[in-house]
Amino acid sequence: MKKIICVFTLSLFIAGCGNDILNVSPNDRYTEDSFWTSESNATMGLTGCYAVLRTDGLFGGTATPLWEETATPNAYNYDNSGGWNVIGAGTQTASNSAIITSRWDDSYRGIGRCNTLLAKIDAVSMDAALKNRMKGEATFLRALYYSTLATYYGGVPLILDQPDPSTQSELPRNTREEVVQQVLKDLDVAAAALPVKYTAATDNGRATKGAALSLKARVLLFEASPLVNTSGDPAKWKLAADAAKAVMDLAGTGYALYANYRNLFLPANDNSVESIFDVQFMAPQLGSSFDLIGRQYNTNAPVRDLVDAYLMKDGLPQATSPLYDAANPHANRDPRMYQTIVYPGDTFQGELVTPARFVVTGYGTKKYTIYDKEANSNNLQGGRSDINYMVIRFADVLLMYAEAQNEAAAAPDASVLEAVNRVRVRAGMPTVAAGKTKAEMREIIRLERRVEFAGEGLYYTDIRRWKTAEVVLNAPILTYAAKPIMTRTFNAQRDYWWPIPDVQRDRNPKLEQNAGY
Repeated sequence: MKKIICVFTLSLFIAGCGNDILNVSPNDRYTEDSFWTSESNATMGLTGCYAVLRTDGLFGGTATPLWEETATPNAYNYDNSGGWNVIGAGTQTASNSAIITSRWDDSYRGIGRCNTLLAKIDAVSMDAALKNRMKGEATFLRALYYSTLATYYGGVPLILDQPDPSTQSELPRNTREEVVQQVLKDLDVAAAALPVKYTAATDNGRATKGAALSLKARVLLFEASPLVNTSGDPAKWKLAADAAKAVMDLAGTGYALYANYRNLFLPANDNSVESIFDVQFMAPQLGSSFDLIGRQYNTNAPVRDLVDAYLMKDGLPQATSPLYDAANPHANRDPRMYQTIVYPGDTFQGELVTPARFVVTGYGTKKYTIYDKEANSNNLQGGRSDINYMVIRFADVLLMYAEAQNEAAAAPDASVLEAVNRVRVRAGMPTVAAGKTKAEMREIIRLERRVEFAGEGLYYTDIRRWKTAEVVLNAPILTYAAKPIMTRTFNAQRDYWWPIPDVQRDRNPKLEQNAGY
């Protein structure tokens, strides 16, 4: 009886309340409408746009950018961490690689957040100049996320409105060209809205005009490449060179090559003069596991092919240099090898390195870790690394300019040599002399990119855009002693592009699969 009365009384209360009582907004959480009402909330929304950079699918997680190196002839991932080894081996499918699934998911997560901010922020009452800058930052980030999708998967659904499952869940793929054109448009908008630099340390990591122009150069470099333009397109190479040169000439940035190559990758030198756009890590809440991977797990183990690629310190390859000693192959190399790789006979953490120290290939990685020759008792665990990841640094801009300008012109000019030699001089290597042919300079620049960015995750995209992956990835992986571990394969008809993840095609049957999958 009591229960019935209670229910009846409640029913009368509800009946008399009307729709105003029933439809009140919750007061213990934000809703879509109540969130975008203040400058502080808009700032939090923008922080969410940046936060996606640290996810597994992009530049964070355990060690995603370091593992990307293991899909190249530079390194090996023995336990398929992140799903990278199946890509390196040429056995990836639409369902067997974590990175193929997460890169799609996380890129669209970032795009959705950026689109929401861009749709909502105009209604927020706040400082107009700050609002314009924040829109520029979100536009830059949307371009970065879409350029990632276009670089790995090709054409994808192009969504520029805030998320709406009722209208966006079954969109077909736009062409890759349409996506790239939007990326370039966004980058021009962002470059116009963003400052050259920030003065407050609390703004470290924010996108700048230089970041937008640098990403534009990277996108155009890919578009001009043999993968996209098999017959070559001097006009596109020129556009890429112009974008990189705009960064080099951008006044007030302070961009330069950091003096010490090894120290560039230590936490104490985060956001240095060489940094153009970094993903900011802060342990333990927002850390990565870069140190743990390099020191202990060795799932980004360098291989012999990378070591052999380093020139001798006289600037000659090992095949022609009198300094090369087959019995001591690690001696007299480009100084960057010693600042990047731990090798048998080296000293690491105060101890002589034997082949048993890094049992996978005999090699370990120093770059992007706090560990080097000196004893170091700070054995950081998972999620406790806070060295930033440099998405774009000034050395990359110099070498992008050199590559694009070399391809755009009939022969390498003085500016190409100057850009390459700035990087080599910082490394402690002899300069490249004038008189090289265009083809000779192309190979010099490609090798320079390989060793300058070894361990940083850029080489996988390089060998794809150069269309050399079908050569360099159809080869065995060798240990320090030149013993084979496995033989990789690369199907040129299929593997230059990733498959659309099965889970996405299950959700959206209109997503056409890439060829060969």
